[in-house]
Amino acid sequence: MPIQLNEENGGKILVVHVSGKLAKADYEHFVPEFERLARQHGKLSVLFDMTGFHGWEAGALWEDTKFAINHFADIERLAMVGKRSGSTAWRRSASRHESDDPILRSRRRR
Repeated sequence: MPIQLNEENGGKILVVHVSGKLAKADYEHFVPEFERLARQHGKLSVLFDMTGFHGWEAGALWEDTKFAINHFADIERLAMVGKRSGSTAWRRSASRHESDDPILRSRRRR
């Protein structure tokens, strides 16, 4: 399975291991599980292990965008780990969105 979830620290930390190329169907398991944990524990600290990540299929990219919009407020802290030598498109995209987002800019100043 391209997305594996591991709960740590009593469920307050969610480690998400992502590998291969994500398909829309992968989010059908991930999103309800994330929502269950957020309901149960409140805001979560999330560690995305993307060392084996190879991108998204078109439908999965849309699902990822919807997840980010709908669950941004459910994430207390976010860390992403990946290979330095792989695709850097997601890193460039994340930095661009962070610099354009006034909420993220204000959080960074605190």
